[in-house]
Amino acid sequence: HVQLVESGGGSVQPGGSLGPSCAGSGLTVSTYCMAWFRQSSGKEREEVARFDSVGRTTYADFVQGRFTISKDNEDNTLYLQMNSLKPEDTAMYYCAADPPWESLCPPIGAPDEFDYWGQGTQVTVS
Repeated sequence: HVQLVESGGGSVQPGGSLGPSCAGSGLTVSTYCMAWFRQSSGKEREEVARFDSVGRTTYADFVQGRFTISKDNEDNTLYLQMNSLKPEDTAMYYCAADPPWESLCPPIGAPDEFDYWGQGTQVTVS
């Protein structure tokens, strides 16, 4: 039974930092496709950053240079360090996971292709 539990969201002023985490169970974050998505009111869910099945990272253009995705394979936890936050970063942030198929991960920006989701953690920048 796969479970993803996010924590560490909150409210900050513009320019501030937050570092939500996603604790995984029933899966291995070191080999799964792991990603952070976000969704704000009235908008579609968008991909923020990801690890592929061999540990390569990809970032959305809108967070490049500000956010860093990382993981602790021993603790089976995924992290997202968010710096220089802007009001437009306000959203519910979700952790997602998918078992790789022949080492391949879902296409970038395709939330429907991820099998497992956490409940989300709210980030508010104002």
